[in-house]
Amino acid sequence: MTRFSNRITQLFNIDIPIIQAGMIWASGWRLASAVSNAGGLGIIGAGSMYPEVLKEHIQKCKTATNRSFGVNLPLLYPDIDKHIQIIIEEEVKIVFTSAGNPKTWTSLLKEKGITVVHVVSSSKFAKKAEDAGCDAVVAEGFEAGGHNGKEETTTLVLIPAVVNAVKIPVIAAGGIATGRQMLAAMVLGAEGVQMGSRFVACEEASSHINFKNVVINSTEGDTQLALKQLTPVRLLKNDFFRQVQQAEQRGATVEELSTILGRARAKKGMFEGDLQEGELEIGQVSALLDEILPADQIVKNVWKDFMDGLSNPVKKL
Repeated sequence: MTRFSNRITQLFNIDIPIIQAGMIWASGWRLASAVSNAGGLGIIGAGSMYPEVLKEHIQKCKTATNRSFGVNLPLLYPDIDKHIQIIIEEEVKIVFTSAGNPKTWTSLLKEKGITVVHVVSSSKFAKKAEDAGCDAVVAEGFEAGGHNGKEETTTLVLIPAVVNAVKIPVIAAGGIATGRQMLAAMVLGAEGVQMGSRFVACEEASSHINFKNVVINSTEGDTQLALKQLTPVRLLKNDFFRQVQQAEQRGATVEELSTILGRARAKKGMFEGDLQEGELEIGQVSALLDEILPADQIVKNVWKDFMDGLSNPVKKL
């Protein structure tokens, strides 16, 4: 694979600007190391991990790859200080932060020589991340799976808005699973892409096979944003989703919605494979996915499609 050079590949010391999202219950060391070994940037998703589990995944990832990899750290995590300490002790070089104020931890991470990237859903928050000292931002559009922005700005609108607002490199996310989608994002000014849903339906992902199968069999309209009063999250429609939807339609309070959500709903759905009572977080682009592939094949397919798009922008049907 030919090395592609821009600010993102230089920042992370990777061959091509394809980044795997740090997805809850899906992105452990196996997936992260596989993506990094394929020339992209693999990321361990710390959001579903106790501190000691995160430490184990970091150590195993170091053994499985000698390439760059990172850790995704939701800033609202209750044991965030313990996670930060483990990241520093284990000398992780790249951290993607999300779901919180980047000012809180960026300066400390930067002092330790760590490259920091923050996930944003608006140009306003992108500017705040830049002001906080972040090295890059992930601009994640409304199409994305999992936790989402309240603004509901789509990727095609968000990317140029963020590119115009900041000087640091922008990584596009939300609704991207093919090389031509990657090319479109980069034409708009992004210098790389982050993909979550495509890597959920991946052999190395730790998500349950039931979840992977329902993802590749989903069609347009099978996902919808929910729980906007708590933290907006895009879900596949199932019994749990319909319970949430009915509660929201009758004007349920935040407390009632929190009770319905309960604990470990995401684990029940995505990790344990309960397709009706579990929380199934996935992006709209799942409608374009039809097979479970190894991570290295996904990276190769996306990059080939990207390069084909460069030489032949109009795809022949």
